[in-house]
Amino acid sequence: MSRNADDLPVAAAPGDPSPPPGLLVAGCFDQPAGYRVDRPDGSASWLFTWTTHGLGHLRQGSAEARAGAGDLVVLAPGVRQRYGVAPGADRWRFWWAHCQARAGWLTWLRPYTVGDGMYAVTPVPGALHGRIEAALRRMRADARWTGTGLPPGPGPDGDLVAVAHGTAARELALGSLGEAVVLAAATARTAPPPPGTDPRVRQAQAVIAADPGAPHSVRSLAEGVALSPSRFAHLFTRQTGRSPMRALREARLRHAARLLESTDLSVERVAAASGFVSPFHFNRVFRERFGVPPGAYRAAASR
Repeated sequence: MSRNADDLPVAAAPGDPSPPPGLLVAGCFDQPAGYRVDRPDGSASWLFTWTTHGLGHLRQGSAEARAGAGDLVVLAPGVRQRYGVAPGADRWRFWWAHCQARAGWLTWLRPYTVGDGMYAVTPVPGALHGRIEAALRRMRADARWTGTGLPPGPGPDGDLVAVAHGTAARELALGSLGEAVVLAAATARTAPPPPGTDPRVRQAQAVIAADPGAPHSVRSLAEGVALSPSRFAHLFTRQTGRSPMRALREARLRHAARLLESTDLSVERVAAASGFVSPFHFNRVFRERFGVPPGAYRAAASR
């Protein structure tokens, strides 16, 4: 049965749709063993989870993560996802939010990518857990604001779900969520590169990150690190979990999102500046990645 965000007073069940990307929907759940959500087509919006007690298990495409207290796990839209209480655990208590991610957040999340649109930010220093949870309480409280009078206080951590309908409520809630994301990502200790990571792969990644809109190709990237195209593509895919062109497309989409948020360039010029030759192709892949077309993304970011 189709349901909208207002129909989510309790935890999502298998088969329930995710909230639409234009809203911010947030809550705090304490789920027992057996709880699980499976979305074969992925979510229409980004999902942010912050675990406070117990253990969760999240899978997105071929990527997976176990989330314990103080772990922030983020799932991008459009990829099959499954999450719930981890096998053998008796509960999973976690804050969550569905919304459209701001492009600036991706800069902070990128070092923690696991693959297939999953970001596992862990471990976050314990001294910051209280502040992050306070920001998430404000996020849910801000989402409930009607725009008149004073915003409501944080209130208890129960299973109440808040939906930010108004522009002011959504902006305040996104600000609080952004604070939590930045605090976690800026202080978590990133894992060192896996033993044996090839410096030529890291060099190619740096070239892509420095100028994603440049006319890179497998051949040009391979030549830059003195490898044959086939050897480079195999090495890059084996060590990063995705092909060079898939990594390049992701970098270009993030760059395009930043341009949409921070400039008044037309969508066509944003596409060209981000390395997309065809505006039609750009519109299609941007919508697949962020859940909305470029024009709608810019409109939502400017509210």
